[in-house]
Amino acid sequence: MLPSLFRKRKQAFFSLIRSVVTPIAELCYTSVMLFFKKKPKAQISIFNTQSREKEVFTPIRDGKVKMYSCGPTVYDYLTIGNLRAYVFSDIVRRTFEYAGYDVRQVVNITDFGHLVSDGDTGEDKMTLALKREGKELTMDNMFAVASVYTQAFENDLKEMNIKTPHVMPRASQHVGGQIAYVEVLLDKGFAYKTSDGIYFDTEHFSHYGALGGSDSTEHSRLNENSEKKHSRDFALWKFNEDLGWDAPWGKGFPGWHIECTAMSTHYLGKTFDIHTGGIDHIAIHHNNEIAQAEAANNKPLAHYWLHNEFITIDAKRIGKSVGNAITLKQLADKGISPLAYRYWLLTGHYRQGMNFTWDAVNAAQTALQRAWRILSDIRNKGSIVDTYKEKFERALYDDFNTAEAVAVLWELLRDESVSDSDKKATAIFMDQVLGVGLGSAPSRIEKLKVSVVAEAEVPESIQALIQERETARSNKKFEEADKIREEIEKHGFQLEDGADGPVVKRL
Repeated sequence: MLPSLFRKRKQAFFSLIRSVVTPIAELCYTSVMLFFKKKPKAQISIFNTQSREKEVFTPIRDGKVKMYSCGPTVYDYLTIGNLRAYVFSDIVRRTFEYAGYDVRQVVNITDFGHLVSDGDTGEDKMTLALKREGKELTMDNMFAVASVYTQAFENDLKEMNIKTPHVMPRASQHVGGQIAYVEVLLDKGFAYKTSDGIYFDTEHFSHYGALGGSDSTEHSRLNENSEKKHSRDFALWKFNEDLGWDAPWGKGFPGWHIECTAMSTHYLGKTFDIHTGGIDHIAIHHNNEIAQAEAANNKPLAHYWLHNEFITIDAKRIGKSVGNAITLKQLADKGISPLAYRYWLLTGHYRQGMNFTWDAVNAAQTALQRAWRILSDIRNKGSIVDTYKEKFERALYDDFNTAEAVAVLWELLRDESVSDSDKKATAIFMDQVLGVGLGSAPSRIEKLKVSVVAEAEVPESIQALIQERETARSNKKFEEADKIREEIEKHGFQLEDGADGPVVKRL
């Protein structure tokens, strides 16, 4: 009797527990599943160099983006022109992360020379660097020089608030992979041997020049080697009895182009989502990357190819050979913050050329400093304004239109109907992508060096016109700039262009 009663009470007890615990467990399970459920991603349109049109981005794997950006040959300090490519790739990464994607970014480091130039003729950059620094041409000296300028490159990324890539492989660490690719291309009949190296047979690859530009005059200078079957054929390996690595066909160095193919596919797979770089890579380097990878793997290398335009000075591309190279340190010596230069870059669309002037970058610094001042004075916490959030996203998701995104930021800051606290919250939210220090404005204000001189307090509306004028000047829209100057004078202010920036005086 007692055991039977005990069993009944035991069953009733556990039945009660189940009736309580089961709904809670189900609720917890549902909550967890909802938490981990993939959120719908934004529709992002990007201009694909390969298709020559704007396309809606579709990832290879849902919710993930794999992207590769051509890194520097570390033989010298980067110029401000070089840095545009890394600011752009950073914006691409930040935009996708902002939209909820899981991004994996790879940027390579070319840390040795190839004994010829990137175009397979003349002296390569690392050899020139060793001569410049009075060092003997040895592998140890190459790596020593590379180490110095790799650190300088990493410092520049930090100064420009460019996110550190998830992987920054060195070419010297992946020579085995490059040799493996050359072996495959030889076995498949896409490569041939000459007295000075192994070359890719471009005529054997029917889709060579997929990005366009392969018939450019740049290829005409590749005719110097009479053993090449075709002028566009390029080096996969260059022989050298004294320096380099051992390979089945002879000691020497990998060609420049095979590096990126080996490293990108090693870390991202044989096909990945996005490949970025400057427009100077389109005609030769990126067409060669595609040819090597797709001939070897029989599948697309990247689905989307994105290229940024040049920065010029006096309509000439910035470069050491031109003699107009400006480094980030030289900007700093002139009192220009690296973030001000980043901000200036964002005021132009990445597919449009921008003409650098000291007036333009000073005006950009003035505008950025004004934004810092506005935000540094706001102490209360606010909420993100949906209308401006939507405008901001609309700009970014339309081919990374940072120029429009910056305009939205200033529209927000000037909107008197929005509370100061909400302005700050929304601006800091935008800075997830812009990366110009809006979230740390108070500390930055303390370090400011004013670049625009004024005899009296300049109204915000005049500051805005100054910024518009400098943007027009940097984009070579001089008639528009003159009209803006006239508009400034109508409001009782005179604008003079000084060496240290625009000087504003009351008429």
